[in-house]
Amino acid sequence: MQLSSLLQRFNEPETLKMAKLGRELRAKGVDVIDLSLGEPDFDTPAHVKEAAVKAIADNWSHYTPVAGFLDLREAACAKLKRDNNLDYKPEQIITSTGAKQSLANAILAVVDDGEEVVIPTPYWVTYSELVKIARGKVVEVKTSLESGFKITPAQLEAAITPKTKLFLFSSPCNPSGAVYSKAELEALAAVFAKHPNIYIISDEIYEYINFVSEHESIAQFPELKDRIILINGLSKGFAMTGWRLGYTASNVEVAKAMEKIQGQMTSATCSITQKAAVAALTGDLKPSKEMTEEFTRRRARVLELVKDIPGFKLFQPEGAFYIFPDISYYFGKSDGTTTITNSADFSMYLLNTAHVSSVMGDAFGEPKCVRFSFANSLPNIEKAWARIKEALAKLK
Repeated sequence: MQLSSLLQRFNEPETLKMAKLGRELRAKGVDVIDLSLGEPDFDTPAHVKEAAVKAIADNWSHYTPVAGFLDLREAACAKLKRDNNLDYKPEQIITSTGAKQSLANAILAVVDDGEEVVIPTPYWVTYSELVKIARGKVVEVKTSLESGFKITPAQLEAAITPKTKLFLFSSPCNPSGAVYSKAELEALAAVFAKHPNIYIISDEIYEYINFVSEHESIAQFPELKDRIILINGLSKGFAMTGWRLGYTASNVEVAKAMEKIQGQMTSATCSITQKAAVAALTGDLKPSKEMTEEFTRRRARVLELVKDIPGFKLFQPEGAFYIFPDISYYFGKSDGTTTITNSADFSMYLLNTAHVSSVMGDAFGEPKCVRFSFANSLPNIEKAWARIKEALAKLK
């Protein structure tokens, strides 16, 4: 008896794998501090929870349209207009069980066997694996710490071939924290204008967690808008990770294609979540802004703490809630028992020695880096970095 060959085409997410290893150690009584998962350590805003309770009381407990309730899709349109000055209609919105499913829908809807998908590194771990599931070919474009982990127009132009079907990126970026400015997006848009057969997926799930400027979307350029699939959701900006709601905004043809795919996978997301999402998208953004203010404080403290770590090369994140240092200084070093040869060794060393979880950079397409989250309390962050500093001092 053999399982499907599909399972050989993609890998388990390293983010989830490291979280699992941390939980296993914790179950043995080890005090593990989690700096691996990308989950806000805040509760869902009260007005959103109240909307969910009301939805339960009002018996919104039945199947919904695959694309989501009309009022939810209208709420997404209103949000896109309010925050991004983008005009969409409800028939262009598809809601899903999280932004990850939204990404899967989008990639499966546009990528065919052997077609190329250009992805700047570093990228979220799931991007490349979804392309492999769709039988597409991942074309990585290496950015650098020195370039702020952003792709240049020249790099983009050089990566495009007759087989290029899709460009996939995020801003703010997980894991690097890079945020593209309007001018930078405009320069990329000029390249895409010369290649009208390429779709663009813009993952904007970290939109509200921005430390340097107002969020800019590549969908603002009219000549590109019909080719862009916006990905967004409620997990990061509204602390609604467990509620599972993501959404896309695209042209109607792509929206219908994604709806068709989702109809055979999951149908719609939870009816109660949908009603809560209306309150989130149209309600008071004060809780989201307060979360970003707290992340701003934590970012400042983490950058102070990392200054004391020898050998780290660091890009100061402009958004999201991670730092992504180059830790290659430690390659070849040993504590007498463990030798660090790559970023996976480095992360496992910190997990087993410092009892701090992180995620190796190989998972994000940057093998010299490691991702550390600051979506944890300041006391835990300070304790974690004290442990990291002590553990790394043992490496010679």
